[in-house]
Amino acid sequence: MGPLRLWHGENEVATGPRQQRRLLAVLLAREGRPTSTSDLLDLLWGPQAPASAVNVIHKYVAALRRLLEPDLPARAAGSYLLRHGNGYLFAAGPETLDLVAFRRDVAAARTSLGQDSPLDALDHYLAALRRCHGSAGDDLVDSAAAAAVLAGIDGEFFDAAVAAAAVAVRVRQPARVLAPLRLAAEMSRLNEPVHASLVTTLAAAGQQAEALAVYGAIRTRLDEELGIDPGYQLQDAQRRALTQTVLPPAADVAPVVSRPVPLIRPAQLPPDPPLFVGRESELLILRDLTTGMRASGRTSPLVVAMDGMGGVGKSTLAAHFAHRVAEEFTDGQLYLDLQGHLGEDEGVSADRAVRSLLHMVGVPAADVPETFDARVGMYRSLTAGKRILFLLDNARDAAQVRPLLPNSAQSLVLITGRRALVGLAAFDGAHLLRVDVPDLPTARRLVERRFTGLPNRSTGGVACETADEIIELCGRLPLALAILAARIAARPRLSLATIAAELRDGARRLEAFPGGRGLNDPRTAFSWSYRQLTPGAARLFRLLSVAPLTGVTAEVCVSLDDRDPDRTRAELAELIEAALVTEHDDGRLTSHVLVKAYAQELFQAEEPAAERQAAVSRLLQHYLHSSFQAQVVLDPNRPPIAPPAPLPGVVAERSATYDEAIAWFGRHREVLKEAVRLAADVGYGIVPWQLALTMQQYLQWAGRFQDWEDVMRVALRAARERHDAVGEAHVLRSLAGARHFFGAHDEALGLLDEAARIYRDRGLRLEQALVHNNCHQAFSALKRHDRALDHSVRALSLFRLLDNRRGEVSSLLFSGKSLTALGQVEESAQALREALELNRRSGRAHEESEIRSAIADNLAVTGRVGEAVAQLELAADAARRVGDRPSQFEALRQMADVLLAADDEPGAQRAFERARAVLRELQDGGTDGMRASVTRLAAKLG
Repeated sequence: MGPLRLWHGENEVATGPRQQRRLLAVLLAREGRPTSTSDLLDLLWGPQAPASAVNVIHKYVAALRRLLEPDLPARAAGSYLLRHGNGYLFAAGPETLDLVAFRRDVAAARTSLGQDSPLDALDHYLAALRRCHGSAGDDLVDSAAAAAVLAGIDGEFFDAAVAAAAVAVRVRQPARVLAPLRLAAEMSRLNEPVHASLVTTLAAAGQQAEALAVYGAIRTRLDEELGIDPGYQLQDAQRRALTQTVLPPAADVAPVVSRPVPLIRPAQLPPDPPLFVGRESELLILRDLTTGMRASGRTSPLVVAMDGMGGVGKSTLAAHFAHRVAEEFTDGQLYLDLQGHLGEDEGVSADRAVRSLLHMVGVPAADVPETFDARVGMYRSLTAGKRILFLLDNARDAAQVRPLLPNSAQSLVLITGRRALVGLAAFDGAHLLRVDVPDLPTARRLVERRFTGLPNRSTGGVACETADEIIELCGRLPLALAILAARIAARPRLSLATIAAELRDGARRLEAFPGGRGLNDPRTAFSWSYRQLTPGAARLFRLLSVAPLTGVTAEVCVSLDDRDPDRTRAELAELIEAALVTEHDDGRLTSHVLVKAYAQELFQAEEPAAERQAAVSRLLQHYLHSSFQAQVVLDPNRPPIAPPAPLPGVVAERSATYDEAIAWFGRHREVLKEAVRLAADVGYGIVPWQLALTMQQYLQWAGRFQDWEDVMRVALRAARERHDAVGEAHVLRSLAGARHFFGAHDEALGLLDEAARIYRDRGLRLEQALVHNNCHQAFSALKRHDRALDHSVRALSLFRLLDNRRGEVSSLLFSGKSLTALGQVEESAQALREALELNRRSGRAHEESEIRSAIADNLAVTGRVGEAVAQLELAADAARRVGDRPSQFEALRQMADVLLAADDEPGAQRAFERARAVLRELQDGGTDGMRASVTRLAAKLG
């Protein structure tokens, strides 16, 4: 330990260029633990890693292998520097690496203490301490991350020196540890526990003058450099040196009876966040829980565990509330950052946490019990019956926190962490509080608060719209908004429009949040959660970056993951627990917009191009085949066009009933629209128009006319770009239907003419017949009933030639409607009766509503109003049963018209109200034509 030095036998070997030595130093410091390439980049360069950094690491690793083992064959891995995943691991024994030997000797010392053999323990400690010759990697630290790793090694030395000193004083051999203690004090000039131990040990060795000089020197340094007074440990060491009450009684050298430790009143909360806003509901919950502590009968502390994604503001909320209630806890407030977000290896262990809490309440290092159980016992004894507020930040799991719970029903424990501490709630009575991103008004207040006082910064007018866009592009994440506000404060001429433009680029969105020393940007915050995932969950997290923003279901994840479904669901549970994925009440799984951006970066960086394309293809094929299965159940007018077989691993969702199919489309409507756009943009995976057509029937019946048009326009563009003429014709026909509903009948006829030409050129007679029926509808709307009748008759001939009963029903229906309009009532009635009978025999319910509406129109023309109203009631009910909202509206509107014409105003008013209620359920309240017909009817009703 100390400066980096390498020996082969008796000869010292040069370790190469400085950067190579730094790489070796950080790998040695993490001996036995793997270090990923991304972590190495951070350790060696920090956030300013050059583009060539990965290649530099590979080059130095090869050089170090040759340096460590000169006889190693080319390209061999060697015995020490091993490849591990996408990083490296240094493995060595105590005979090879001083650090390993040091840790072995320290462990042996602790074992000896546990066996009540203090003299053996002291020998082991001294053997360990002799291996340290100075600070680890003093001349090799450039990044904050590397400094933390190497400082950790120095910390191990300091802890061992303090522990050895306590044993040496106990066995009345203090002089043996003075050399390593002086080295520790020289290495860490402001370390109070080390200097307190040195003062105590010097006094025990009879060197009282030097002991008091050491105390005076550090007291001056603390005052000049930090502006603080010595803490309790140093003050106690000085007092014992002055009173010469350092050594234990001579007759009691081995066993030592600990003296009572006074509990000081700590006040260690971090400062109250000065720009805190919002969180009214969470603060109210916390206040109510704290007020409830006054109830009699409590037997344990109040424990509140707050969880949420990185950067959402858990620690800020906890600190703010702690300051609100601090005065109620008269025995003080303790704060401890458990660093659970760093993972099990780098976070604070329960053992270290208990030690820290004991020091916080005034227990000198020499008086801390040797065993973990004894330390927990002392901690609980000292906190028994006390009114203390504990803030335990960044907890990893229940096991890390449980030993830290005080033995006092009058104490409050606030815990923050990314994972919900379910075990703590189940077995320790903790209250769980989920902390989510704030709503838009609160996020806006946060930004306004940070803009206060900045020149030329306003959130009013146009700037307000831009600020709101920025807030939403940040997903309202408080950490992201705080960093952007600080960035704006640092660059007064940086416009909100420039920031908004940066954030709109999804591939580079996280670049808008600069990181660096002392600043944890969103990418860093998310990486802490990501690095703790199992490999399978990490892969699924990357794959989920291709999922639509509106969310996916567990079934989609199974297809996307291409793994065993049970394994995928377990990985999903892991992602949810890590707050990287959010599970909604309706079963949707989403990621925060910035978390998704982080996943996209990883997806591009770590997944091969072939796997990236395969993942997108599996996602799109899942939606296509699931939508196709639902469309089959809906039983549209023409047989669905079956898609090609999907990739292995794609498992389509299957709707068993009509209601399930309707519900499936309702849940996935937005996702399906986004999937069509994605397929059109990437150009692989599926044919966009095939997915678009599977949606048409649902969108039409649900009255989602704008969605229908939007989806078809995207599919039309893709079909034309791929020169897919047949696909283009299918989309043209569907798009004509959407335009027809919007009243653009001439435009619809133009689209149908283009589709008909393509179908004729390729001899597709079924499609030609369908186009004729579509033309009938457009000409009917234009009141050109003779042209409409011509198209329905031609369609009927083709359908009968093709023996297509579904098409025949539609053509008879359309012919009947045109015949009624042309005054040929008997011919109309005959065609409509035939259509209704054919439809009944086919067992289809979908055309019944429109047929009965046409029959009602025929009856009304002949003055049979009662029969017409009865048919319209049946028509409305048939449309309701199949979820055809536009047809239901039309039947009720027609009923109101018929009743009004018969001077039945009350009946007409009732039918009108029912029609208006259905219209409100449609997208945008229906089309312009539908709304206009209601307005006209309302005017007639007065």
